Amino acid sequence: MSRVVVVGGGLGGLASAALLGRAGHEVTLLEANPWLGGKSRRIELDGRRMDTGPSLLTFPGVWEEFVRRWDDAGGTPGEASEVAGLRLKRLPEVGRYFYRGESTSLPVEEGHPWYGAWERFADVHGGLGPEVTRLLTSDPADRSTLPALARLLRVYRAKLTTISYLDGLSWLPKGLREILAIHTLNAGVAPGRTPALYASMPAIMASDGVFVPDGGVYEIVLSLERLARRAGVEIKTGEPVREIRAGKVATAEREYATDAVVSDLDANRLEGMLEPGKKRAHERLSCSGIAVYAALRKELPDGLAAHSVVLPSDPRSLYASLEAGEEPRETMAFVNYYRGGEVYPNEVGTLAILLTAPANGLEYGLEDPFVVREIERVSEAAGLPGPATSYFGSYGLLDPAYFGGWGSEGGALYGPVRPFWRSGPLHRPRYNERKRPWLWR
Repeated sequence: MSRVVVVGGGLGGLASAALLGRAGHEVTLLEANPWLGGKSRRIELDGRRMDTGPSLLTFPGVWEEFVRRWDDAGGTPGEASEVAGLRLKRLPEVGRYFYRGESTSLPVEEGHPWYGAWERFADVHGGLGPEVTRLLTSDPADRSTLPALARLLRVYRAKLTTISYLDGLSWLPKGLREILAIHTLNAGVAPGRTPALYASMPAIMASDGVFVPDGGVYEIVLSLERLARRAGVEIKTGEPVREIRAGKVATAEREYATDAVVSDLDANRLEGMLEPGKKRAHERLSCSGIAVYAALRKELPDGLAAHSVVLPSDPRSLYASLEAGEEPRETMAFVNYYRGGEVYPNEVGTLAILLTAPANGLEYGLEDPFVVREIERVSEAAGLPGPATSYFGSYGLLDPAYFGGWGSEGGALYGPVRPFWRSGPLHRPRYNERKRPWLWR
């Protein structure tokens, strides 16, 4: 049995702690904030529950593989699911998309002008979920992933980036191509900076489903916490780590002796703990966000999807602005609307409008011109009779300055920009260097 300290109580930290504890290690998890979940947290507005951070659960096979491994580490089949208590609700569609006056759901509905092209695309990509799940749940250097990787490469051939692959499909309508491409902002970067694999994501999500836990996304955090505690993990919140060395993790309160450290932190923030005071070179950053959460005074008109995406009229201009760290003329917006009783146990609905923004580290308010302009544009695209703010009761707003509190310079949600083949989760992090064999992600 080893002594392990997990630094960071986000989704990854909690999942790692739960598996390590279940495997028989002596595990302590240290979280700087008074809550668990990192960017995923629960807030209350007008007495109503809302969850920040991730909006949906995608690739359900990842969760299934996690609970299987927890059970295999020393329990009985089905015990993890019973302890977690997570109940998932599949949404009827990935979302409703708005682009230059066009709108469509994914999957594209029969009768829509893009239906034939979507069916052709989905026929190739919709069945790739098992291969992507395999990569998401394996070490990238694991040779057992080669069959999954080989199947994916047969699809993309020499087109290595998302944009080069999609631009090579001349039969795809331009609007549908832009909708597929803009999903790369889920990795914080433009489609020229992600592997071609990201082109498949919308079709896989349409095939395998997108889910919201009954009670909200924060229920995932609570489920992971229950599994970690059942596995014997000691969880400490409100205890920020100051320094990490071989054999020792130091907080302001005490020092923890350890054989290994597992980190769930932004890589640059972690470096500041490993080498305090060391100056970092300036790096190009992934995007940030401005997230507006509101308890509504009354429900929105019928017909608004639970999950909508409003694209800018010129996505490539948006990508250029984000690369330059400049405020775009128009951005991409996610809109999440849950009527009373649909997902949360609220009597009246809640609305979240999530605006993609540069990692400029700035504070924003609801009256900021960029926020006003984008909420009005989003409201018009969604068919609301006026700006969504006219429905607001209490609201809260999270901005790049807020997200910067997690150590990502400027509030970058996904840290620095990496080469396209290392974007997103499918890469080996820099954490496991030869000089620090005791440090793991």
